[in-house]
Order: sequence, then structure tokens, then C-alpha cells
Amino acid sequence: MSARKILVTNALPYANGAIHLGHLVGYIQADIWVRFQKMRGNTVHYVCGDDTHGTPIMINAEKQGMTPEDFIAKMYDEHVADFAGFHIGFDEFYTTNSPENKELAGSIYRRLKTDGKIAVKTISQLYDPQKQMFLPDRFVKGECPKCSARDQYGDNCEVCGATYAPTELKNPYSAVSGATPELRESEHYFFKLSDCRDFLADWTRQPGRLQKEAANKMGEWFEAGLQDWDISRDAPYFGFEIPDAPGKYFYVWLDAPIGYMAATKHLFDRIGEDFGAYWGKDSSAELYHFIGKDILYFHALFWPAILEYSGHRTPTAINVNGFLTVDGQKMSKSRGTFITAKSYLDVGLNPEWLRYYYAAKLGSGIEDADLSLSDFVARVNSDLVGKYINIASRAAGFISKRFGGKLASSLPDSPLVSRLQAAATDLAEGLEAREYSRVLREVMALTDEVNQYVDQVKPWELAKQEGKDAELHAACSLLINLFRLLTIYLKPVLPKLAADVEAFLNVAPLQWHDAQTLLLGHEIKPYSHLMTRIDPKQVEALVEANKQSLAPATEAAAPAKSAIEPIAPTINIDDFGKIDLRIAKIIDCKHVEGAEKLLQLTLDLGDHTRNVFSGIKSAYKPEDLVGRLTVMVANLAPRKMKFGLSEGMVLAASGENPGIYLLSPDSGAQPGMRVS
Repeated sequence: MSARKILVTNALPYANGAIHLGHLVGYIQADIWVRFQKMRGNTVHYVCGDDTHGTPIMINAEKQGMTPEDFIAKMYDEHVADFAGFHIGFDEFYTTNSPENKELAGSIYRRLKTDGKIAVKTISQLYDPQKQMFLPDRFVKGECPKCSARDQYGDNCEVCGATYAPTELKNPYSAVSGATPELRESEHYFFKLSDCRDFLADWTRQPGRLQKEAANKMGEWFEAGLQDWDISRDAPYFGFEIPDAPGKYFYVWLDAPIGYMAATKHLFDRIGEDFGAYWGKDSSAELYHFIGKDILYFHALFWPAILEYSGHRTPTAINVNGFLTVDGQKMSKSRGTFITAKSYLDVGLNPEWLRYYYAAKLGSGIEDADLSLSDFVARVNSDLVGKYINIASRAAGFISKRFGGKLASSLPDSPLVSRLQAAATDLAEGLEAREYSRVLREVMALTDEVNQYVDQVKPWELAKQEGKDAELHAACSLLINLFRLLTIYLKPVLPKLAADVEAFLNVAPLQWHDAQTLLLGHEIKPYSHLMTRIDPKQVEALVEANKQSLAPATEAAAPAKSAIEPIAPTINIDDFGKIDLRIAKIIDCKHVEGAEKLLQLTLDLGDHTRNVFSGIKSAYKPEDLVGRLTVMVANLAPRKMKFGLSEGMVLAASGENPGIYLLSPDSGAQPGMRVS
């Protein structure tokens, strides 16, 4: 089979903060796949880079007294160090603030404009008169227009889950300066995504293009209708100015994915590869994007449409990963589980422990992964040290001390050799399909069989018996060969450990086809221990290092009393009578894919059920709510959200301080009872 030509990209990390363990899920997943493909002899280019433009970076740089350029340069160095620390083997890690990206963004924009895919519209937008800048949705805060909750962002309410335009907020204020924003008009440039529906409907349905869950989400978005996409922002803005449009800049999400192309071009200019062979319309190469599920909309709709109508090839497939929870909960700074990559390395934890643990959790779907810290310690210590490393440590010393470091010229007849060699095909299929958890289960099952052989032959006892040298030599040589085969299968996950094993075995870098050969009469190097166990105290130190107190700066001071929101204007009994409050039982609750704040509740009202989306995800785990009674507004008009139809509202309390508290009736209340 001829070698494949493959280009792999990872989602570009935003240059506005540190890499954390949640980010690393997607990068480790992609890196394992790339390393496997390279072991198979395929030509693979693996590119990424920092996403560097936008208002948040401009504002953050100003707060730190830096230029945006200096700020992103600092973040670039930190990100490069973090990725290198976890053995993420990019062939190119670049930046979107590059001459290549500026040229490509301008060229693509001109082609889209020529093709009639760019429209100019006048829109009304909130403007900060103090900072003299238009405000993005997330930089406007105020009272929710639906439930009147205070301090809500300009695009959605964390309390009731409503989505809205920032101009609908009550008593809005700028999150940048605190000033009251003004409504001003401005011309904006739009990419006509609505004109691309037929192409995208066909493209997203192609076999292998998207995972099943992603394809289902596409169906929901098509049903809701594709909206034209605002691709411009007004000065001041850190980014690229739109050609022939002074004072107008490309919105960061326009030039960010083009950064994949810019990173490729920067790499190819250096190594002499043909850019068009990978990004040209007639490219026969394979192109894979590895991304998190929060950016699926951009990558599966905007991005392929932009490529198609600017004369470029589209991705072969988009591989989406879920989010990371720590000990079953969203990462938390107060609990010390919002863990940065740097802090993990700083406390002395081996990065390959985490690579292995993540791989053992990852399949080809979009399910969230959980980092259980106790399970992390137990699994790594058991699988990698207690099982895998144990094989080499049991045999290598005898080869060095008794046989001059040379393996036997023949091995004992054992079905283990053929079993491990035959596994190469199935394991390769699993890695190709990104079924890492299944692959590692099978590898560890084989490791268990090898350890059973160790317990049967007991090399340490053979070494004490007269006339057993030949048997000892053969048995230990077999174990070293079986250890080598297991190392081949683990190498994409554990590249540094594999390199150490290669040095110990005195062999060239292992390739996948090496599983069909054995080491006979081969001289190995003296053995030194390859991996230590995790000390639970290291994990405790990691959690402690990431704790950020949310307590007031002066602990001795009396706690400040929360400001109580003023009572709303008086209503009469007839007004109250219009609101139908009912007892509801939560019979199902689940996360809403693509929504940071929402949970989807199925509510039993006695004689029927309702579906309600509620912005209480930050306060509750779905499994803790099932079976609980609450109070809902039953006669609220159903509201169409992008995630589905919400048929009411559950009641919760909130105030100035963080926290959302779901209302619960007294015991004895039954679903369907009216609250009056």
C-alpha cells in the first residue's frame, strides 16, 4: 500500500491565557494519531499555532501595560513550552498574526467577494463612549430582558438560559469601562452563509466527514436556519484590516482557521513542500481537523463554506472531542482542579502518565472525559509500572549479568509471540479509528498474559538452579522481545518512554512493521529503571498549587452583606393570578451539547411532561437533580432556542454574589399541584 499524504491540524489555542489540562485532551488525541500515522510510514504534516486577534487580547494587553504584539509573543513562548512539555510533536506551531495569514485572509476575502458571498449591511451596536469602541456581546452586561437577573452577558442569561441581542439588555453597561453604552449604527461585512445551505447540507452528510453526534447537531442547525455571518469589526481592533475598507477589521473567527493554511505555508516554504498539493482545489492529500465540541459550528459550517467558495479544498474529516471534568465536576479554581499544564509539570508529574490516562479514556465519539485523580494514580501505577515496565525489569538484569547483554539466538516455543504479532492489525485499525481506549484495553490484556508467563517461568528461580542457564537465557530473551512488541503498540501514546526503550534495546526508532520481526542474538544496553510510580502526594501538591481563594482579601473583616435587589413595582392579585406556578418533578436531566450554561430538564407535571432549558449548569450536576421536586412557570409561552423548544421556566434564586439556588417545595407536594 502506497504511503498516504496527510495534513493534521489542532484547534488554535487563544493567546489570552495558559494551556490547561482540558485543552490537552484534544492535543494529545491528535498527537497520538499523528505519531501512529508516521509509524505506519505515511507522510504527515502536523500544524497548529496561536489564535492571536480580537478585542479580549487587545484589552488584556492594555491592562498589563503591553502592546498586543508583546503580549501575544509572551503567550506564544508559554504555549510552546507547555506543548513541548507534554510531547505534542507539532511540525509547525505558528501564529495567526503573521504575514502569510494576512495575505491569505485578504486573498480569500477577495475571492468570496467576487463570488458574491460578501454583503454589506448597516447594523445597530452598543458603543462605549469612554473607550470609544464598539462592544462585542460578551463585553456588555446588564439585566436579563426575560427574567431581570442582574450582571448577565450581552448574548445569554446564566439564570434563565434566555438568548438575546445585547441591545435587549436592561440597564446595560460596558464590561470594559463601566460606562453606559450608546446605540450607534455602523456598516458591517457579512459572509452569506445562507447562500451555502445546499453545499453544506451535502458536504456534512458525506460518510466519514463528521461523527454521528456532530452530524445530528448539523441537522438541528439546518432546521433552525443558517444566518449570514458578521465577519467585520470596527476600529480599534487588534487584527487585519479588511482590504479596501479603512477602519474595518476581519473578525477573529474569519482569520483564525485561515491560520491553519498560514502555518502550513510557513512550514512548506521551509521544507520545500507544495502548498497547493494540500490546500488546492484538486488536492489528493487528506486533511483532518481535531477540535473541541465548543467550536463545531465554525469548523463544520463557516470553514468548509469559506474554503469551497474561495477555490480551496475542504477537510476530509473533522474529529471532535468532548470537554474534561475533574473528579466528575467542571474544573474549578476554588477546588484546585482548574489545572494548568505548567503546574502539572512543575510539581514533577510525568507528562506521559497523563497521556496514557487520557488515551485510556478516549474513544472516537464526542463524550466528555473525566480525570478522576485517584483513578489516575491507581491506573498508571498498575498498568504502566506494575504490568508493562515489570516485564523488562524482571528479565533485563539477567541478560546483562549472566549473558553479556546478548539475547539468545532462538526463543522458546510460545504462542505469545504469534498472539502479540497478530494483534498489530487489529490495534492499527483501532488507532486509525481513534478508538484509543479499546486499543489500550487490548494491549493491557496482552500485557497481563505476558506477566502470567513471567509468573510461570519465574526467571529469578531459574537463575538459582544449576544447569538452567540456557532455559533462563531463552525465557528472558523471549520476555525482552514481548516487551519490545508491547512498546511498538504503546509508542504513539508514550513517545518519550518508547525512545528510552529504544536506547535500552539498542535499536533504531521502532516502526509499526517492526512488530513482524524479532531480536535474536542482539546485544542490548544495561537496564536502568524506565518509569516510577505516581506518588499520591504529587497529586495533592498539584491540587494545592492550583487553588485560588475566592475569599475576601481581608479575612478578618466582617463579611460584606450582599446588596439586595430592590423590590419590583407593586402588582395586584389579578396580575399574580395570571402566573400559573406548578410543582414539577425532574425525571431526567442532561448537559446541552454546545451550551456552557444550560441543562436540559424533563419535568413531570402529573399528567404530562415538559422540556425546559435552564441556565443552572454552573451550580448543579445533572445526576443530582433527577428525582427532585421544583417549581416552574407552567403557562409561559414556549420559546424556540437553538438547542430546541423550552416549554416553561424553573424558578431559582440568585443575587450579587456567585451562586444559583433552585427552588424546592416542602415534602408532600406532588407533581402538577398549583402554587398559590
